[in-house]
Amino acid sequence: MKIAIRTAKTLLVLAVAVSSFIGCKPKGPADVSIGDAASKVYVAPGKYDEFYNIVSGGFNGQIGVYGIPSGRLFRILPVFSVSPENGYGFSEETKPMLNTSHGFVPWDDLHHIALSTTKGEHDGRWIFANGNNTPRVARVSFKSFRTEEILEIPNSGGNHSSPFITENTEYVVAGTRFSIPMGNKDVPISTYKENFKGSISFIKVDPTDGHMNIAFQLRTPGFNYDLSRAGKGPSHGWFFFSTYNTERIKTLSWR
Repeated sequence: MKIAIRTAKTLLVLAVAVSSFIGCKPKGPADVSIGDAASKVYVAPGKYDEFYNIVSGGFNGQIGVYGIPSGRLFRILPVFSVSPENGYGFSEETKPMLNTSHGFVPWDDLHHIALSTTKGEHDGRWIFANGNNTPRVARVSFKSFRTEEILEIPNSGGNHSSPFITENTEYVVAGTRFSIPMGNKDVPISTYKENFKGSISFIKVDPTDGHMNIAFQLRTPGFNYDLSRAGKGPSHGWFFFSTYNTERIKTLSWR
């Protein structure tokens, strides 16, 4: 009889515990199953994503193309780095694009992407990308997803402030990351304010085939040019840059 009572009490305790556990189950957004979340971003094979994200690759010198909302990686586009997988940088067609005034440079730090526009709207013709280390701008075709051209920029110390395009892709604009002594001459660092100058390059883009050439350069005060945007609509024809070291101070010490 005692055993039966203890067993009944044990069952009662277990029942209360199970009931409490079920009652504490979280509700609301945290209760959505993994399957439900996946279905919201699922894009069936053969179907298109709503958006495509063109992503800079940084030190790999490449561009990535992702679908949104699926998150699928569709393609890696080699730009400033060789790619043994498809022969980019090894073939007779592509290897010369990586030649510079400093020799063959098959790497770079690709920071920024700009897409060609017409009346300020993306038109799906070209992708422009900067080479931050060796001052270069590349043009990639949206039709073939291949790099078609790389242009080296003279009178520039780094190319972080690039490529920024005007409203109808008339120009790709690139500002020097670091101001330098113009004329390829050696000067004392103590003469920074007097001898170091900046440059802003206006690269003309052919509207039919996209071919690039440097139309003109502006010599500017010796600031460091960082980011930029071209005006649209009422501000078309204006260009806006962010800068630093406007005081033009120099130092040789590391901190």
